Amino acid sequence: MNATKPATEQGSLALLRRLFSEYGRPHLRAYVAGALLMGVGAAATSYSAWLLSPIVNGMVGAGGFKELRALSWVVFGLFTLRGLVTFGSLALLSRAGNRVVATIQRELFDALLRQDMRFFHDRHSAEFMTRLSLSANGMRDAMQQTITSTSRDALTAIGLVAVMIGRDPMLALIALAGLPVAAATLGRLIGKIRKFARRSFDGSTRIVETLQEAVLGARIVKSFNLEDVMRARMGSAIREVERSANRMAITAAISNPVSDVLAGFAIGAVIFYGSWRVTIQHADPGSLFSFIAALMLAYEPLKRLGRSNLDIQNGLMGARMIYEVLDGPGVEAAAPGLPGLDVSGGGRIALEGVRFGYRPDEPVLVGVDLVAEPNTTTALVGPSGGGKSTIIGLIQRFYSPDAGRVLIDGQDVMKVDLHSLRASIAFVSQDVFLFRGTIRDNIALGRAGATEEEIVAAAIKAHAHDFIIGFGDGYATNIGEQGAQLSGGQRARIAIARAILKDAPILLLDEPTAALDSESEREIQKALDDLRIGRTTVVVAHRLQTIINADRICVIDGGRVAESGVHADLIARDGVYRAFFSMQFGEPVSGIPDASARA
Repeated sequence: MNATKPATEQGSLALLRRLFSEYGRPHLRAYVAGALLMGVGAAATSYSAWLLSPIVNGMVGAGGFKELRALSWVVFGLFTLRGLVTFGSLALLSRAGNRVVATIQRELFDALLRQDMRFFHDRHSAEFMTRLSLSANGMRDAMQQTITSTSRDALTAIGLVAVMIGRDPMLALIALAGLPVAAATLGRLIGKIRKFARRSFDGSTRIVETLQEAVLGARIVKSFNLEDVMRARMGSAIREVERSANRMAITAAISNPVSDVLAGFAIGAVIFYGSWRVTIQHADPGSLFSFIAALMLAYEPLKRLGRSNLDIQNGLMGARMIYEVLDGPGVEAAAPGLPGLDVSGGGRIALEGVRFGYRPDEPVLVGVDLVAEPNTTTALVGPSGGGKSTIIGLIQRFYSPDAGRVLIDGQDVMKVDLHSLRASIAFVSQDVFLFRGTIRDNIALGRAGATEEEIVAAAIKAHAHDFIIGFGDGYATNIGEQGAQLSGGQRARIAIARAILKDAPILLLDEPTAALDSESEREIQKALDDLRIGRTTVVVAHRLQTIINADRICVIDGGRVAESGVHADLIARDGVYRAFFSMQFGEPVSGIPDASARA
């Protein structure tokens, strides 16, 4: 779907063509049918104005009642027809437009899922919510406004202008003399509308962002008395949207006095010249009346045509916001032909010369070499910000390394099917995330099609079963938004149950017990000890007592593996690990056995 130029650099006509090519084509029949029905309505309006000439002349002619009686039925039929075709066209366009919105929202959501984690670092989730709702509707409105303008307003205006020319070409020239002035004025307003529409979008994003943070962070807001701060943020965002909306409204409203002045001049000139023709030159009064009626009827569609361009620009701003995401590279898009990951070798993980940074010139990893052997536990320890969690993310291909390779059983993770890679990995994070729904739903996400017995068995192994059945609804208990109705320890155990149910050969643990109390931590450690059997386990830990018995400990410091080995050997070296261990326990380590016993 990529265009030659980025959407932000495309002109309005190019962007409209792209919209109709990509989203209008599947609904071409509905759009054509709606346009034809609007064309019928435009013809009915124009013919109604044309009939006014014989109607007026029939009023002053002898024996004209019979003809007028027939014309009255014709006019009634024309307006009935116009009402019916208007209903039909609106129904068709509405259904097609809603399908377009649904398609755009699905594509945008799919595009977001294809991005890696780096894409989300500099963006707030509120931005995507705004794009998904407001921008998708704007794209639909731009398309429907274009169809309505060309099929209804433009055809109606053309038909009525044809009536005017047919009745009196000179009067038509006088009446339409002001159109170039109106077109030039409206052209100057379009650029301002586009600028204010972007500001309005940004302000709407900040409104959603502030609301989301106030709701999800309600405890912190209240604990730190941040109500006034959040009110100020929300007030600022609302003022920006209000200010932009006012400027857009004022800019668009400028078209009204311009249109009214030009229309008043045209109508006055027509009446002046037309009355002279009728009274002095004895022209047909019915033709003059028909001409004036056509001119009056043409005023509204011509006015809507002028304003529609301004409204289309507002919708095209939404299109640019959507295409910014759709045109971006889908880093995690499925690449055809890639082989699935083969973990028959046990899931040996190796990092070879891996370099990585979240931002240019700010490296996090500067050449990491480490190995996690199958059926062993490899612990990553070290100061915060050293790159431990980054290594976990690289193994799962949340990010792509700037240099070096990440291998699983000798296969580069960047060259295997992504779905098969992540299907082979179970992950438990310190930042536990639970989804909307019940406890059962969240555990069952570990493996599609899991039975009730398997779900309960996983919960028992995670030492979560007892507190789950303590709830009135048991496994059917609704956990609220992000598990708000559960404690931190309960959320962690549900996340571990989800990983147990997945039963993957590779297990990645990023501070899985950080949110637990001492008693819960002991229970979880028992579950994790059982879970590690027969798996390649990589665990990130700050509390060293949880990883003393690891088969291998790697100290990540300064973006490198500073030391590696078992606990006793690392203590004996009196290096970085010994200093880190001593600092955590608050006193120098006097001996290996004492330190281990205390841990």
